[in-house]
Amino acid sequence: QVQLVESGGGLVQAGDSLRLSCEASGRTFSSYAMGWFRQAPGKEREFVAAINWSGGSTYYADSVKGRFTISRGNAQNTVYLQMNILEPEDTAVYYCAARYYPGSSYFTGPHDYAYWGQGTQVTVSS
Repeated sequence: QVQLVESGGGLVQAGDSLRLSCEASGRTFSSYAMGWFRQAPGKEREFVAAINWSGGSTYYADSVKGRFTISRGNAQNTVYLQMNILEPEDTAVYYCAARYYPGSSYFTGPHDYAYWGQGTQVTVSS
């Protein structure tokens, strides 16, 4: 079992940057594939970015490709989402998710993940 706690959200202006962090409990963080999702009011939860256990494989939604970067520090039990050139359309609650998978794959569907954090709000004003 793993518990996830996100941090780093806030209110920023369009064009600004934010870095979200997600710290995981437990001693086997390096065996988990991780993902970031977001949910805006009235919309379904959508995939943002994913990373495999080692950080060697990553994948992004088209809407954030080139602006967002997912990374992880297994020694710190933390996965990050660096968000640059933020747009008002990026406004949402951002969630990190974990799936036990010590292999080379990453996962893009919300149903692929067993563990979720509580979310952190990101608001981008125009």
